Amino acid sequence: MVTRRALLATGAATAALAATGGQASAASPAPTDRALAESLPGDFRSGYAEANGTRLHYVSGGEGSPLVLLPGWPQTWWQFRKIMPALGERHRVIAVDLRGMGGSAKPAAGYDKKTMATDIVDLARTLGYDRVDVAGHDIGAMVAFSMAANHPGSVGKLSLLDVTHPDEGLYQLTLLPRPGQSFYLWWFAFNQVTGLPEQLLTGRSRPLIDWLYGYMLHNPGAVDESARTVYAQAYSTPDAIRGGNGWYQAFGQDIIDSKTYSKLTLPSLVLASATNHDYLADTVSRQCANYRLVTIDNTGHYLTEEQPEAVVAELTAFFG
Repeated sequence: MVTRRALLATGAATAALAATGGQASAASPAPTDRALAESLPGDFRSGYAEANGTRLHYVSGGEGSPLVLLPGWPQTWWQFRKIMPALGERHRVIAVDLRGMGGSAKPAAGYDKKTMATDIVDLARTLGYDRVDVAGHDIGAMVAFSMAANHPGSVGKLSLLDVTHPDEGLYQLTLLPRPGQSFYLWWFAFNQVTGLPEQLLTGRSRPLIDWLYGYMLHNPGAVDESARTVYAQAYSTPDAIRGGNGWYQAFGQDIIDSKTYSKLTLPSLVLASATNHDYLADTVSRQCANYRLVTIDNTGHYLTEEQPEAVVAELTAFFG
């Protein structure tokens, strides 16, 4: 639940940024992906590969069976920084910037989740893996689901973090929140707009980052100043904003594609925040035949940053 204190703190931070006419990332540029990767325990390294006609950035490290981590909006692979070292004790962890995200290319098209799923399958094969386990959060969860649906032989086990694949239920989202409605996904509509978000957010993405974390974290301090700077910088250019919006603008095609998918039969673990539990319980029951749904306590949407220990425990038990 969003507290009045959290929203007031977010408003104060945004007002302070507006008063100075800038944002933190402009004054203190974020470290490079290479430096961020090398700052993690476990010998993690940043790399690039051509996959499905585009260029993807990834960070890999650890030893064991391959485990691919796919992030969401408005984040990058860095959202997994708190769980990668622990997972790397048992797995070769590969955290990927999706098409349009962070260090990956931002082409004009290809943001439907079927195409993005092929990106990741091709990347895995380039790295020497015909079959991987996959965990995705937010947009990354949609891509992970599409991997399992379209490339079943390429995915061993699947974990969806707080989101699943788009279906027609998204068309039921209302433009206006009902009186007393505590959670309202206004950015689903905002990100459908072509051209305007780039004009509004280029070089000014930090207030959006702060607002979203103020709205969807129980503990705003779980995502610190340095991480917010990383994300603000990652979404500061017109191409980056357009790329991120492309994931949302492709939902219509994703919904069409979803109608061709049978229920997934591979082992699946769904981790939910309390806010999204009921939605996921209803949706996943129609999409997966062999799943377990677990609610992570004391967290908002950003599970891996707010409750990393709980997420690691569940993923470790599931992936083995």
